[in-house]
Amino acid sequence: MYLHLGNEIVIPTENIIAVCDIDACTVSKKTRDFLAAAQKRGEVVNVSYELPKSFVVCIENGERKVYISQLSPKTLNRRELKTR
Repeated sequence: MYLHLGNEIVIPTENIIAVCDIDACTVSKKTRDFLAAAQKRGEVVNVSYELPKSFVVCIENGERKVYISQLSPKTLNRRELKTR
C-alpha cells in the first residue's frame, strides 16, 4: 500500500517509521534537534511550502528520509492508497 503525502509525493507504507504532528512534537528539544540534524544531512524533503502540519519519517533504500507535509497526521492516516 502507498501513502499520498501531497504534491504528487507517494511513499510505500512499509517504509514509514512514524507520522508525527509538528505542533505537538516540536515542543520537545530532542525532536527539534532530530529535525535540525536531518535537515543538515539532507534527509528532509518539503512536500509543500505551505504551513507544515506533520512530518513523516521513512527508511528508503537503507537511508532515512523526513517528509514535511502540509497535511495533518489524521488526514494522512485516512489517505492510505491500496494497490492491486
